[in-house]
Amino acid sequence: MNIVTIVGARPQFIKAAVVSAALARHADVRERLLHTGQHFDDNMSALFFRELGVPAPAWNLGLSGGTHGAMTGAQLAGIEQILLTERPDLVLLYGDTNSTLAGALAAAKLHVPVAHVEAGLRSFNRRMPEETNRVLTDHVSRWLFAPTDTAVLNLRREGLPADWIHQVGDVMFDAALHFSLLAKARSRRHPVFAELAGRPFVLATVHRAENTDAPERLRAIVAALVALAGEIDVVWPLHPRTRQVLAQSGITLASSGTMHCIEPLGYLDMIELEQAAQMVVTDSGGVQKETFFFGKPCVTLRDETEWVELVDAGWNRLAPPTSVDALRAAFDAALGSVGVPVRPFGAGDAAQRIARILLGGPG
Repeated sequence: MNIVTIVGARPQFIKAAVVSAALARHADVRERLLHTGQHFDDNMSALFFRELGVPAPAWNLGLSGGTHGAMTGAQLAGIEQILLTERPDLVLLYGDTNSTLAGALAAAKLHVPVAHVEAGLRSFNRRMPEETNRVLTDHVSRWLFAPTDTAVLNLRREGLPADWIHQVGDVMFDAALHFSLLAKARSRRHPVFAELAGRPFVLATVHRAENTDAPERLRAIVAALVALAGEIDVVWPLHPRTRQVLAQSGITLASSGTMHCIEPLGYLDMIELEQAAQMVVTDSGGVQKETFFFGKPCVTLRDETEWVELVDAGWNRLAPPTSVDALRAAFDAALGSVGVPVRPFGAGDAAQRIARILLGGPG
């Protein structure tokens, strides 16, 4: 079986690491990675491939930046040319990025079957580009690998064939189980641990356009995190887009004694910080889950989330960044809290189940 896996962003590298490892155990599978280049910064791309042990991509389109339409269109054209030459048996996609949609459309128009990992997630906010990407990708996919029962229900409500839907669990849980052990075993730790000197801290990440491109939301987030840093250390790895917007908006944010603004992190550094933090503040879908995997409370800087199971169980709190006071109230409520025990993401064998199903076996 000849598989082309299309990735373009940090979360997809992590998911592909565990699924590619599972596929590699099968001698009759030839899988190669096509990297669109959507994340081009070393800490957002090349470093992840190195430390996760993912083979170097067979193709790198180097396509990033620009509007959503321009990026998606350029990626679609580039992917199409490779698929025309390679004629794979299937295209394997992850998540909800522009790279995912471009891969889905290119494959569907060439009648190459599509497998979508993380199918069925819905925020029900069509203003989010990710929502459009995931819905359209699901509706052209032949294999729909849903991470949760809620995702399965969403797909069934949309009329997708029941025998195309597979509840396999979440590959991010597989990755967290495997790579958290590797992170702890390393002899070198990120320098921020020395800066913290053993003090408790909160970890923050902000990158979504709904926050970075809305000045009032971004200013509320910055002000709330700076105020929080007056009570507990805050570690904030700054996404390249966030750093650029802060500079363009005239928002000054520099490291101080308790506010640690650092460069983007590799995956192993990130999950080590997640495990050590008292709380995580984020607008990332993947970080919401990783925080839960490590038993930490989370505040999500969004109006809605795809991972409703974690909100229902009390591990996650939605906090739309409408005001500094609203955010501080959410931080105070979450810090030190514990949710109820739940296991919505499977048993940590999602990658193996995906590989078996793609090869025609039982999931």
